[in-house]
Amino acid sequence: MDEEELLNSYAAGERDFTALKLTEANLSGVNLSAANLSYANLSVANLSGANLSEANLSHTKLNVARLSGSNLTKANLTGAILNVANLVRADLSGAILVQAGLIRAELIRAELSRANLSRANLTGADLREATLRQANLSGANLSEVDLRGTSLTAANLEGANLHGTDLSRSDLSGVDLRDADLRHANLNRTNLSGANLSGANLRWVDLSGANLSWADLSEAKLSGTNLIGADLSYANLVNTSLVHADLTQANLIKADWSGADLSGAILTGAKLYGVSRFGLKTEGMTCEWVDLSANGDHSHVYHFTPEEFKQFFNPTPPTVQILVDARLDHLANFAIASAYHQIAQQYSSMNQPPSIKVGFRRTSITFRLESDEQLLPIAYTAILPFKDAFSTRRNINELVEMLRSPELDEHLTIKEQKRIKQVSLDMAQTLNQVDKIQLTSNPSAALDSLSFFQVPTQVSLTNSSAQTLNIYHHPSFGKRLINLPTALKSSGANPLKASRFTLPPVSIIADFVKGFYYLDK
Repeated sequence: MDEEELLNSYAAGERDFTALKLTEANLSGVNLSAANLSYANLSVANLSGANLSEANLSHTKLNVARLSGSNLTKANLTGAILNVANLVRADLSGAILVQAGLIRAELIRAELSRANLSRANLTGADLREATLRQANLSGANLSEVDLRGTSLTAANLEGANLHGTDLSRSDLSGVDLRDADLRHANLNRTNLSGANLSGANLRWVDLSGANLSWADLSEAKLSGTNLIGADLSYANLVNTSLVHADLTQANLIKADWSGADLSGAILTGAKLYGVSRFGLKTEGMTCEWVDLSANGDHSHVYHFTPEEFKQFFNPTPPTVQILVDARLDHLANFAIASAYHQIAQQYSSMNQPPSIKVGFRRTSITFRLESDEQLLPIAYTAILPFKDAFSTRRNINELVEMLRSPELDEHLTIKEQKRIKQVSLDMAQTLNQVDKIQLTSNPSAALDSLSFFQVPTQVSLTNSSAQTLNIYHHPSFGKRLINLPTALKSSGANPLKASRFTLPPVSIIADFVKGFYYLDK
């Protein structure tokens, strides 16, 4: 069958042209919409401008075919071979190209939105300025592909091979790149905002100037990656490998990088407002200064000496621990969660819930903090649901007064005195604010009706230098009482009445506060 016979048969209503052989045929501009050309051989054919919408071209050979400007919307090209084919400006929106061969194909400015290219082979193809919005490219081979200026918004590239691919200045916002291989790829100034890159291999990738805000990079591999000037604000970098990565002047505002490995990385000039300084691997990391301003406007720039830098990225987070001399039950668990929720609504610094460890006889409530300055204010608020709150708060207020005492100055240098005085002033102002926090009664679990909140407690602080300071210890803590509620009711005197707890001497408090890490105001 030649070109004329094909067109006449199609005009007569024939649609099945399975296994047709028309190599080098001139079918430019023809209408073969919905035709069945599966397993046909149309290699080197001229189909430019042809209408092949909804056509069945599965397993068809279209090597070196000219399909520029053709209409292939919703066409079935499953397993089709289009190696070195010309598909410039072709419309393949909604087309099925599962396991299709598109090696070194030209797809410049092609329309591939919502196309299914799962496991397709596009090695060395040219997709400059193409549109692949919501396209399925899962498991596809896109190695050495030119995707400069391409739109891949919300596309699925899970497990795809993008080794050495050029994606510079492309739009990959909301894209799924889980477990994808992007080694040596060029993502300079690429938009990856909101992208899912968890577990992806991004070793030696150029991400300089890229937008990765709100992106998920958890467990991703970014060893040796160029992230100079990249926007990683609010990104998820939990357990991410950033070994020898270059983060010079990168924006990491409020990013979560707990457990990240930054060994040998460069962090000079990075914007780190709202970023945790704890739980990181930082051996061999280089950082001369950072920007801690809320907007990254360099209004709070801090320069480090090598020793100050090591102290800034400290592996030990400050913690407040409340040890309760009773086992947490379900009702008490509900009540304490409700109480801390109420506190968080009135005091934003307590927005992270504590970790709770329930033992056979005791319960440990631990708050992990981001700075030493939060230790006393958080302890002051965290104890509020317990009967020991009054005594504990009294001790904290006395401790703040001791920080202002001239007696403390004997144990401090002039520089330390100035810093401690500023810190104590800030703490006093904070305590004045949190002192106004009130807990409303909970009808289903009133705190004063539950024995868990009436038992003895012990409150301790641990600073970023791993030094611990006990600020309250009930005298009856650790002394087992049988049937506590009954004992409280039957005894004329309250066996759990708190006696005055003696704070440690000034010298110990001085050592504890000297272990604080804080930056000059």
